[in-house]
Amino acid sequence: MNLKFLAALFVALAAAAWWMDWIPFLPRNAKAENPPPSAKVVRASVKPVLPLAGQITPAFQVEVKPEIGGKVASIHVQAGQEVKKGEPLVTIDDTDLLNERAGVDAEIEGARLAVERIRGNYQRAEKLFAGKLLSKEEFVNLEADWRIAENELERSRRRRQLVDDRISKTRILAPFDGTVLQIPIIQGQVVVGAASINSGTTLMTLADLSRLLINAHVNQLDAGKLSTGQRMSVTPPDGEPNPADDGQGAEAVVSFIAPLATVKNNIKGFEVTGALEGRQEGLKPGVSVSMSIPLGTAENVLTVPITAVFEEKGTKIVYVPKKSGPERREVAIGLSDLSLVEIQSGLSEGEEVLLAKPEMPEKTPAR
Repeated sequence: MNLKFLAALFVALAAAAWWMDWIPFLPRNAKAENPPPSAKVVRASVKPVLPLAGQITPAFQVEVKPEIGGKVASIHVQAGQEVKKGEPLVTIDDTDLLNERAGVDAEIEGARLAVERIRGNYQRAEKLFAGKLLSKEEFVNLEADWRIAENELERSRRRRQLVDDRISKTRILAPFDGTVLQIPIIQGQVVVGAASINSGTTLMTLADLSRLLINAHVNQLDAGKLSTGQRMSVTPPDGEPNPADDGQGAEAVVSFIAPLATVKNNIKGFEVTGALEGRQEGLKPGVSVSMSIPLGTAENVLTVPITAVFEEKGTKIVYVPKKSGPERREVAIGLSDLSLVEIQSGLSEGEEVLLAKPEMPEKTPAR
């Protein structure tokens, strides 16, 4: 009976010891559990980058519009063609203007003849008036008629100049050296001239492709990390290197950051412009690209995987595995990239941290 009592007492004490964690090497659960994933604190370099997406646009681009309306007689260029300043782009039918000029020429000739006739009368009247053979009133009237005739002649000549100016505007010339991006009109189409009350018909879009820009919309949190002059690498959206670049992507420099936030796709942010430099083969206006902007470098610093750092009430926390259970520890962090985060204080090299947040035992309230 004493042996049975001792055996039962031993079993009870062993169970109590297991339940109270007096035997740390014996797992509480009868089934073996896999240890939680962890990683060591090691020294490494952290090079964070800001990924962005943008669109290629020319640095200088204009919509060519006519100054007068009319029917398109001919289009001298095609999309993709390079043109020089002063080359003809479009010709507008000038038949009506030529007829108007012919009418004005007839008016000029009639006014010229009238001036010559009245001037001859005035010169004869001047001699008669000097010899007191003509009244002053008649002489003054003849002088006024002469001045009026000269004014009519000058008015007709000015009308001719205006018609000539309008005829010259029927030939639309390239305003600068560039490339024709698109031509939304066809021959025979009637176009409207641009005026203060009318925006006019767009004949074509002309751009200078010698300098390209990248426009991006950066959310307000990331925009604070940028400054003009920062360099960025540019790759096509498929991520494949351009063969024309010998396997290297293009580079750009942040040239402008909008001072006022705007909303795009329901995201408040700032417009950022980057100027492409170096090789630009394969990058055309309208193409979407991916960009990455370095945000600094931390060399040979203590690091842990980014999944090991948690945030609790604004404090950065890691969990260090101990024999008695996970230890919650506050840390100060520095730079971080997509995989690593710099640890400035709170951990030592070689320590281990958990990669998943453990379930911490609830503290028993003090009585």
